[in-house]
Amino acid sequence: MVTGVVWALEAAWLRKRRAQGRKQPWWVEYSVSFFPVILIVFLLRSFLVEPFKIPSGSMIPTLLVGDFILVNKFAYGIRLPVANVKVAEVGAPRRGDVMVFRYPEDTSLDYIKRVVGLPGDRVEYRNKRLRINGQPVPLRQVEDYVARERMQISRRYLEVLNGTEHQIMIEDEAPAFVPHARAFPHSANCNYNTSGLACTVPPGHYFVMGDNRDNSSDSRVWGFVPDGNIVGKAFFIWLNIGDLGRFGSFH
Repeated sequence: MVTGVVWALEAAWLRKRRAQGRKQPWWVEYSVSFFPVILIVFLLRSFLVEPFKIPSGSMIPTLLVGDFILVNKFAYGIRLPVANVKVAEVGAPRRGDVMVFRYPEDTSLDYIKRVVGLPGDRVEYRNKRLRINGQPVPLRQVEDYVARERMQISRRYLEVLNGTEHQIMIEDEAPAFVPHARAFPHSANCNYNTSGLACTVPPGHYFVMGDNRDNSSDSRVWGFVPDGNIVGKAFFIWLNIGDLGRFGSFH
C-alpha cells in the first residue's frame, strides 16, 4: 500500500513539482521500482496460484512434510483477497480433491485435506472403511508404506473417489472410534460410536479427511468446512529440499 501511494503521488504530483533534471529521492525511486512487482505478485497470489508448505504428516503418502505445493486460487470461484468473499462462480469442490482451507476453529491457520463429502452427502467411516450415500468407496490394498524418518510400516491402500485413485494409509493398531471429537457447528448431523461415525454434510459445507487416516485431525474431530473458508485446490509439488525427485509428483 505504501509503495502504491508513493507511485500514485509521483505520477500525479511529485514529478510535476520536481525541477527538471533533478533525481528522484531514494524513497520515491525504490517505491516506483518495487510497486509494479509487488502488485503483480499480489494479484497472482490472490487470484491465480499461491504457494504453501506442508507442515505435518496428515496427508502422507500423497503429500510429505516439507513438500512445497501450488494451490489453484480460482478453481472454486474468484474471491476477494483478505475478505475471501466469492464474487464469481467458476467451479465447486469435488470428491477426491485435495483442498486448502482456513481452519474453522482458527481462520488464521491454513489446513489441507482431501474432500470426501459434498453438501447433502451421508458420509460413514466405520471400522476404517468409507461409505458415501450408502455405497462403499472402492478400496484395494497395495504394498506397505515405510516411513523413512521413523522406520514405521503402515498399510497402504488405493481408494477411488470421483473415478480417480489416490493412496491412503491405515494403521491396524489404531482404534476405529474417533478420540477427542469436539463440539462443532452442525455436530448434531453426526453420530459417533465405537466403530467410527456417520455424518450428513449440511448445505454450504464439506467433509474432509487426511490420507493418513489414523494420524489426521480432520472433519471427524472438528467438523465441517464452510464454503467461505475455502482457499483453493492443491495441484502441484514444485519443491521438496529433502527429496528433489518429488517435483511434479502430485496433480
